[in-house]
Amino acid sequence: MSENMDPLVGVVEHSTNFVRFSVFVAQSGQMITYYQLEVNKILPREGWIEQDPVQIYETVLQCIEVVTYKLSQLDIDLDQIKCIGITNERESTVVWDKITGQPFYNCIVWLDNRTSDLVEKIIDDIPGRDINWLKKKTGLPISTYFSAPKLRWLIDNVPPIREAIDDQRLLFGTIDTWLLWKLTGQHSTDVTNASRTMLMDVESCQWDPYLLDFFRLPANILPEIKSSSDYFGDLLVSELKGVPVTGVISDQSAALVGQKCFGLGQTKVTCGTGCHIIQNIGSGPIHGALEGVPKEAKHNLLITIAYKLGAQPACYALEGSAAIAGAAITWLRDNLEVIKHYGDVESIAQMEESCGGVYFVPAFQGMC
Repeated sequence: MSENMDPLVGVVEHSTNFVRFSVFVAQSGQMITYYQLEVNKILPREGWIEQDPVQIYETVLQCIEVVTYKLSQLDIDLDQIKCIGITNERESTVVWDKITGQPFYNCIVWLDNRTSDLVEKIIDDIPGRDINWLKKKTGLPISTYFSAPKLRWLIDNVPPIREAIDDQRLLFGTIDTWLLWKLTGQHSTDVTNASRTMLMDVESCQWDPYLLDFFRLPANILPEIKSSSDYFGDLLVSELKGVPVTGVISDQSAALVGQKCFGLGQTKVTCGTGCHIIQNIGSGPIHGALEGVPKEAKHNLLITIAYKLGAQPACYALEGSAAIAGAAITWLRDNLEVIKHYGDVESIAQMEESCGGVYFVPAFQGMC
């Protein structure tokens, strides 16, 4: 057994491209070890992007298994892991049977564009085609990006899902909720993930009856909303059975917290599949957090939950998002085949001082 008995924290991370399980020293944040595996994308049609929820869950278990083995090789006792956290890509939508635990359909990934016609129809019915019609409640424009249109599409297009609603067997969640259900048996989410569904009121941090009625969705399929720092249940599986999950937070909010952007105006930028700029604008109530924000920013940027720690008021953020960033490099590798590895891009870019007037604009989601 290791002589160093510092408490450790495990973190499950699910991104658009991979699942990772990492273990850190609780006080210092030092990483002890990690393991990650790629998650396959399923592309049934142009603009449709799916993942297999079962594969996501099984990949999490595989990563935990490898990391627990690594810890044993390092002579570290698993009892040192005191809690688990989960962070995940936002907006991706999963529906499953609460009796069998099996998904009714693949996870519809946040990048998926199949709801474009549905969203246009919704906007057509709004006075002035105002995409910010729901922004006072949600902080978000009406867009294919978020979970509510994805969920509406699933109900409209997959008959077994409608039957499951009638039988009161359907459960809905973002990836964090799906993993919590499989790992702990609890149906819950945190405020940062819930704020990206277009179904939560950003002031009350609760599911909103008006929004549910707007998208014609039943309330009984929704998970319980908790703080980002809260008790979410104990692991029922793996070598870490019995370890509590005490933190859940969406990936972009996790990056803000991870960079310690707790001060007013502090901002983080991350470039992964997409590029996301998030600025801390302070804690609630929301009208106070927005008081110093320019009108143009409130109109054009997303207003989202940065984090909520325990019983403290929610902290809010402004966000600007570009759906395609690192994904463009993947496209260069897999579709155009002009590179073999991600690292090849920089050396190619440095080969010439001038581009000769040729520019690559990765507008895969359209330009406006």
